[in-house]
Amino acid sequence: MLEFVLPLFLGFLALYLLSVRFRRTRRDGEPPLINGWIPFLGKALEFGKNAHRFLAAHKEKHGDVFTVLIAGKYMTFIMNPLLYPYVIKHKKQLDFHEFSDQVAPLTFGYPPVGSGKFPGMSEHIQRSFHLLQGDNLNNLTESLMGNLMFVFRQDYLTGESEWRTESVYQLCNSIMFEATFLTLFGKPAHSSRHSGMVTLREDFVKFDTMFPLLIARIPISLLGGTKATRDKLINYFHPQRMSGWSNTSGFIKERAAVLEQYDSLGDVDKAAHHFAILWASVGNTVPATFWAMYYLLTHPEALAVVREEIHGVLQVSGIETHHNRDLTFTREQLDSLLNLESSINESLRLSSASMNIRMAQEDFSLRLEGERSIGVRKGDLISLYPQSMHMDPGIYENPEIYKFDRYIENGKEKTDFYKDGQKLKYYRMSFGSGSTKCPGRHFAVNEIKQFLSLLLLYFDMEVLEGQKPCTLDPSRAGLGILLPTSDVQIRYRLRRS
Repeated sequence: MLEFVLPLFLGFLALYLLSVRFRRTRRDGEPPLINGWIPFLGKALEFGKNAHRFLAAHKEKHGDVFTVLIAGKYMTFIMNPLLYPYVIKHKKQLDFHEFSDQVAPLTFGYPPVGSGKFPGMSEHIQRSFHLLQGDNLNNLTESLMGNLMFVFRQDYLTGESEWRTESVYQLCNSIMFEATFLTLFGKPAHSSRHSGMVTLREDFVKFDTMFPLLIARIPISLLGGTKATRDKLINYFHPQRMSGWSNTSGFIKERAAVLEQYDSLGDVDKAAHHFAILWASVGNTVPATFWAMYYLLTHPEALAVVREEIHGVLQVSGIETHHNRDLTFTREQLDSLLNLESSINESLRLSSASMNIRMAQEDFSLRLEGERSIGVRKGDLISLYPQSMHMDPGIYENPEIYKFDRYIENGKEKTDFYKDGQKLKYYRMSFGSGSTKCPGRHFAVNEIKQFLSLLLLYFDMEVLEGQKPCTLDPSRAGLGILLPTSDVQIRYRLRRS
């Protein structure tokens, strides 16, 4: 036994002594530095256990700006939302794309876009995002509505009005995953549904479970069968297979055309890019839908107000609801659902734990308010952690409580929120900030609105008694919407007209 333990001990001791020898020390003008005692990892384990609590404790000890070693990277956290604009406006010295270009290829299995092998690709891909916004959003909204109705009709709007039992997350995942897939990637040849969709969804969940480790740059070879799962997911998007799909969105067609311009990009590489879009489109939208639905179901007053609002919008257009009749919502109708949108934004405030990251392109002095500035080193990550803002009682009264109309004031959207008497430019950041804001955010919110509208119009739903309140799983902190620690059982039935 000793022959195995002793080399391990000596190796760890050598690594520890080496890390101590080359451990970073704080320079004048730099924020307080927290190295931790574990080589390379630093404070990664504590951060991963509960990032919100970890950052709150260090804010109380070190102030609103400090630097932490996390998994080999020095991350400077800006904890005061009044300082966010000073970070976001530094587009030259603080860049998001270099960080994403390092992490995304390792995670999804395609060559780095910014490696020099694919000149202009990054710019072409960025331009394709306009097809998720503006007037192009109308076509996506219409297509999604049809696909949601199709999945509802095939799997849920059948039988008599008897009570049926379902898990909320499973319900959201099965419907949203397929409807989103059909809307973006289209339908297969000679069929209205893709074969193997259940298996695809199950493999996606397996991959998504390992996503935090891949983002932390843990080699995929060390994560058991994750590479085989990822390979299966990627192969689903092989160009030869996709060529037979119809009703593909303009967004995916444009990206496919961009990828075809590069001869050095193999078919598997192209498929990996499409797989990355699948993750981007459902990886956070499904849990966001879960929380929006869960909070409405557990707050009957909110549910009643939102349901009445949806009915009212349809009645103005002379539309009657019945489970035998398909429904459509225009983009204008969705935009008018003020209570529904506020309830979604409130659930996003409570469940999102994204981290807005920029990488320093050079050593420089980051100017904050007044005469204050901090020293930043090239390669460091500057991080905004909006969950701390979302749960700040100085900004949101009783922030731990769900208040469905928190973002409504005098019959309009409420946008005035304050910190220490100063109006905040950024008060809700579930989708990022500045030029790195999620380009598909409007599509995602419309998806959730459409899904919830159909549920509330077609079904009566109740949370089964005897279940504990659902809580957030903090293990995905920094990556977007937190998952629930457990699913929630409900019963539902077709509403009687």
